[in-house]
Amino acid sequence: MRDLVNVCFQNSYSYFYEFLCQKIYFLQNFDDVLVPPDHISRSYNDTYYIDPQTVLRCHTSAHQAELLRRGHTHFLVTGDVYRRDSIDSTHYPVFHQMEGVRVFLPGDWEASGMDGTSYAAEDLKKCLEGLARHLFGDVEMRWIDTYFPFTNPSFELEIYFQEKWLEVLGCGVTEQEILKRSGKTDNVAWAFGLGLERLAMVLFGIPDIRLFWSTDERFTSQFSKGQLGVKFKPFSKYPPCYKDMSFWINESFTENNLCEVVRGVAGDLVEEVCLFMFLPITGLGPLHHFSQVAELLYIFDCQVQLIDNFTNKKGMTSQCYRIAYRSMERSLTDEEINELQWNVREQVQSKLKVVLR
Repeated sequence: MRDLVNVCFQNSYSYFYEFLCQKIYFLQNFDDVLVPPDHISRSYNDTYYIDPQTVLRCHTSAHQAELLRRGHTHFLVTGDVYRRDSIDSTHYPVFHQMEGVRVFLPGDWEASGMDGTSYAAEDLKKCLEGLARHLFGDVEMRWIDTYFPFTNPSFELEIYFQEKWLEVLGCGVTEQEILKRSGKTDNVAWAFGLGLERLAMVLFGIPDIRLFWSTDERFTSQFSKGQLGVKFKPFSKYPPCYKDMSFWINESFTENNLCEVVRGVAGDLVEEVCLFMFLPITGLGPLHHFSQVAELLYIFDCQVQLIDNFTNKKGMTSQCYRIAYRSMERSLTDEEINELQWNVREQVQSKLKVVLR
């Protein structure tokens, strides 16, 4: 994927990959790219901290200021990034991201009659629309205004693909403060970032991000370097196995921490973790059985993930999570799943200090 993107930029950008370390200073990951002090991404629940001053990078943007200070003005950065996240088919604690940056001199925009910010934004959109056409063909596109701490204005590019709008990447005009700190007081720049696995899932019809970490030849043999137009052919029809777990939570409990514990026990055999909540529906009263919930979902033809979450008279809150286990390569036995679930329950109780029900 990174080679396909790199070709679109005609190999005219400096390229950085392996020598940029995944372990970086806290300041690089957050302060250098103007992430606010109260931003949720700084939390231990969202970021992998090695120690109070060192983290596993959450994004390749963490290298942006460093490379600008070295004097680079056109560059692409690709690397593995790490985030404490939920468990489902599109999220994984490690994935690959590509960052692109281009810096402009006053002479670049002065002849156009535009101000620097407008010139950079127009060039950015033209460049990334070309990337989208290169990857997806002649597709309908639209730009969505959004917010990122390190760019202003900021945008997301969406394409209309397989009858729905899909976000492809985030981008924007680099905040002037980042350029000033890098000694580029008279310049403007743009930057973009995209997730390579998420992009490949769309391009090749790959349904589960866990497959990218599989060594199964039934998966790896379907793809060749530089080859577009290939669609993934499913080879696994193994059914999921669902296990529920209820417990009283405490004030420090977070879903990301729960997912980390479950991953630590079950690894890639866990497909999804969902919070379920019994919902009091007007005219129906509180729902107390999964059969009632199933009947309700059938009536309204929709999916509801929240089925069990309530607070008792003592102010204690109980939540129920459903864990889906499934192997991409083989059938799982009842004994195997039961042992995993037992270990998960023990680890959740001991590490998260919750009270199982």
